[in-house]
Amino acid sequence: QLQASGGGLVQAGASLRLSCAASGRTFSHYGMGWFRQAPGKEREFVAALSWNSGNKYYSASVKGRFSISRDNAHNTVYLQMDSLKPEDTAVYYCTADNSFNRLTYAVPRAYTYWGQGTLVTVSS
Repeated sequence: QLQASGGGLVQAGASLRLSCAASGRTFSHYGMGWFRQAPGKEREFVAALSWNSGNKYYSASVKGRFSISRDNAHNTVYLQMDSLKPEDTAVYYCTADNSFNRLTYAVPRAYTYWGQGTLVTVSS
């Protein structure tokens, strides 16, 4: 029900925009987020936003470089990634939950719906 796209191979300093299209249900009243998982590492929080985009959260490692947004009319959430670094290399997953809140937005198990992931590779 969540389909992530937009990943690819880029050089350090480049930009990418990931998209996550929802289908099968309306996610307009769900909090949505992005997590990533690098090889051999645990899944980590990247960014999240509330249903009306009133609250946005970022991990310290991406704050100032990444921007999360959503288009509820098209049931889509985006992750604009600028100034990419090799350490941003990972599979990126979009996620959604209707119990989104400021206490659990960075916790993977707080989310019910997950996309299949899209690979981002940043070369040095």
